[in-house]
Amino acid sequence: MSRPEVTIRFSLKVVRPLVEVMRAAGKSLQGDLAAPLALSDLDEEFHAAWNRELLEGQNQELKTLLDLFEAEEFTRAGEISFNEKSAEAIVRACAAIRLHLRSHYLGVLEDEKLESSEVELEDLKEPVRNAFLCYLFLATLQDHIIQYLDGSAIES
Repeated sequence: MSRPEVTIRFSLKVVRPLVEVMRAAGKSLQGDLAAPLALSDLDEEFHAAWNRELLEGQNQELKTLLDLFEAEEFTRAGEISFNEKSAEAIVRACAAIRLHLRSHYLGVLEDEKLESSEVELEDLKEPVRNAFLCYLFLATLQDHIIQYLDGSAIES
């Protein structure tokens, strides 16, 4: 039995700037894998083909995620909706953007602080602060989706 569609409502004032960070990261990732293949023993042609296929998948997943924030429901009411079919792609897209943010903006933060969210926002320059807030937002979104997939999400 498939799960029903889930709708999450956000404050547009809070989330719109984070969506801009997500869009910029998505654009940067169009030609690069968030987690490049590190297999050196593959045939070069096979490696290139595999990379292409992974990149196409990543780009489609990023589109699925970003389309949520382009939809009329979000721009009007701050709502995104997803179902079981799109949930896993959204989680993977969140992970890709978080990896990108981590490697391009958040390297100044220690792993412990980043993962525990014990960061003094006022100490961060604006691009790093926005990347950090987006990183946290996407982690929370991933958590909600994983709970949904596990069937432990609270219906609202």
